[in-house]
Amino acid sequence: MSAAYGYARVSTNDQDNAIQVAALRAAGCTIVREEKASGTTMAKRSELKQLLEFLRPGDVLMVTRIDRLARSIGDLQDIVRAVKAQGAHLKATEQPIDTGTAAGKAFLDMLGVFAEFETNLRRERQMEGIEKAKKAGVYKGRRKSIDYSKINDMIRSGMGASEIAKSLNIGRASVYRLMSRQI
Repeated sequence: MSAAYGYARVSTNDQDNAIQVAALRAAGCTIVREEKASGTTMAKRSELKQLLEFLRPGDVLMVTRIDRLARSIGDLQDIVRAVKAQGAHLKATEQPIDTGTAAGKAFLDMLGVFAEFETNLRRERQMEGIEKAKKAGVYKGRRKSIDYSKINDMIRSGMGASEIAKSLNIGRASVYRLMSRQI
């Protein structure tokens, strides 16, 4: 017997996916898995991975919108292939997507391209804003996390790179980088 499984995702902990969950339940999903993770990568999305493994032939993986599933066309295609490999198909409640039909597959691919395009535009605008803030002297970047004077003192006292890195809980490469500048 086939079943409909829902997947709801928001990007940050301060966002709520209750509206997505309600829409998926109203669409007939018997189980809805929820995550608070970025859609730009598959990393740290254990609920989605579990759903993909759990799907059986005839099942439906349902989302409200395709951007809840993936923000890159590569990840979207990987997910669709995984769903298809299980003999299931993908549907969206707010978009005419159903990978069980030719038109649904075509629309899915188009929306996937636009989701990735939107992500890239957002990244470009963010980088432009950072560059503008740097020129205005507002943005200084993140604070330095390594106290170089402390490392210098440790080097002068005869400590080796591994010992310094371990005592300061930093990478040895950072210590070696500083040591190479002193030569």
